[in-house]
Amino acid sequence: QVQLVESGGGLVQPGGSLRLSCAASGSCFSVNAMGWYRQAPGKQRDLVAVISSGGTTNYADSVKGRFTISMDNAKSRVYLQMTSLKSEDTTVYQCYLRCLGKEYWGQGTQVTVSS
Repeated sequence: QVQLVESGGGLVQPGGSLRLSCAASGSCFSVNAMGWYRQAPGKQRDLVAVISSGGTTNYADSVKGRFTISMDNAKSRVYLQMTSLKSEDTTVYQCYLRCLGKEYWGQGTQVTVSS
């Protein structure tokens, strides 16, 4: 079983920056990938960014050039550096981990972009 705990969300003005962190604990001896998804109320959950254990990254078109995902060497923490934030980035961001083909999700952290 794997537990994911996100932190770093909050209120920021348009054009500002935030850094989300996600810490994984529990038993996973082979992380396949970690990443971030977001889900607005009443909408489907969408990929924001994902990074494989080998370091390959993939981003949603809407965040390319603004967000950067990274993972620590122990593959137990994933980060999302968000810059040039827009009001449409406002929503709950969930951490994601895939371990031996099984998916795990965090509770989510709220990001609000507003003046």
